[in-house]
Amino acid sequence: EFFSREDKIITTPLTFTATAIAIIRSGATPVFVDIDPKTFNISPEKIEEYLQKDPKGVVGIVPVHIYGLPCYMDSIMEIAKKYNLFVIEDTAQALGAEIKGKKVGTIGDIGCHSFYPSKNLGGFGDGGAISTNDDEIAEIVRRLREYGGKSRFIPENIGYNSRLDAVQAALLKVKLKYVDKLIEVKNKIAQKYKDGLKDLEHELEPPYIPDGMKHSFHQYTIKVKRGEEVRQRLKEFLEKKGIGNFIYYPVFMHKIQLFFKLGAQIGGSLEISEDISRKILSIPIDPLLTNEEVNRVINAINEFFSSTPTQS
Repeated sequence: EFFSREDKIITTPLTFTATAIAIIRSGATPVFVDIDPKTFNISPEKIEEYLQKDPKGVVGIVPVHIYGLPCYMDSIMEIAKKYNLFVIEDTAQALGAEIKGKKVGTIGDIGCHSFYPSKNLGGFGDGGAISTNDDEIAEIVRRLREYGGKSRFIPENIGYNSRLDAVQAALLKVKLKYVDKLIEVKNKIAQKYKDGLKDLEHELEPPYIPDGMKHSFHQYTIKVKRGEEVRQRLKEFLEKKGIGNFIYYPVFMHKIQLFFKLGAQIGGSLEISEDISRKILSIPIDPLLTNEEVNRVINAINEFFSSTPTQS
């Protein structure tokens, strides 16, 4: 029912703490491998490199579709098949995202979805769901969500009280009809950002979207090429103008000492993660943003760089 510390599960250092905590709570050991420099998602090449050197004990992979951009799931699934590993997709930020027309959360063995209020399909409180095409897994999840048994009085596993509240479910059922439209609006805003900031290619990198992928834009995250100092100045400049922004995430998982006290491991160099951590900044992307508000963000960023010396 539970993993042991000898069981390793590969994941990314660029994610919310919940990803690593879930692995540790299960009894397993998280292994952080590096990310792709363009997508910011876990790198299939780095997964393969780690497995070639140290496959012993690895039982699964948890790719995180960070900011709403799908991971390279074709490659990840090939690797998983080669090494006989399970794949659990962390789709907390990516509900509605697609790879060649296929929704994320339907590709691995399990998809884990979040209905936190800030998500594209958000409730009025906490909530989530698991998707799977495996009938056996589905039955286990149904048991676990309600104390661990088919009968409410006779548990077969040590389960939880994790049923989605009926009020939240009713709300989400209505909102589900509009998710794709909201994501379409976000993609249009993202394109406006890309067009409006195109003269800053030497300063910024907009989100990269590989061919065949649909981004759900939970976040619109730019990369400030000149690094931490300029990013911080841009952050403060936007704040003074009343424009929200945030660093998702200010601390990557491999910097959290608690995880390593509980056995977490680093699978190879995290050079790219270290570099990206000093450059990312998320700017507003909400379907209710007006054209005027989007233009205000674009104009402010252009103004900042027009007055910022080339050498920091």
